[in-house]
Amino acid sequence: MKQRKSWQEKLEDSKGLPKVEKITEKMSKKWGSGTVAIPSPKEADEIMRRVPECKLITINQIREVIAKKHKATIGCPMTTGIFAWIAAHAAEEARAEGKKNITPYWRTLKSEGELNEKYPGGVETQAKHLKEEGHIIEQGKGRKSPRVKNF
Repeated sequence: MKQRKSWQEKLEDSKGLPKVEKITEKMSKKWGSGTVAIPSPKEADEIMRRVPECKLITINQIREVIAKKHKATIGCPMTTGIFAWIAAHAAEEARAEGKKNITPYWRTLKSEGELNEKYPGGVETQAKHLKEEGHIIEQGKGRKSPRVKNF
């Protein structure tokens, strides 16, 4: 039986990415026309890794960095989110192995400052890390996830 890849192996597997493609007709209804930059997992991780302590970034801001870097109209929303999720799990896997220099994934938020329930440990763990860095977490309204206050 084939053994599953570790999160760190998934992070290193570029699958021929990054690349820039024309926005398809189906995508254009939501994203307009132009080109879409599809990052590699490592590229998303590198952007997340550069966020300094007490600072924050959103997935949409990561997408903007990727689009600008590749001179594309947009950064791919789906793969960027998936690769941030992989980076987060790879960081926790590395921490469990005793590594110290891990990607501070908890500084990467969803739009409007929402915490990401798909990160390791869910919003509780992300909130714990953010509070340790001085951020105030407030409950989301309605069905929304908790968020960083005054983001």
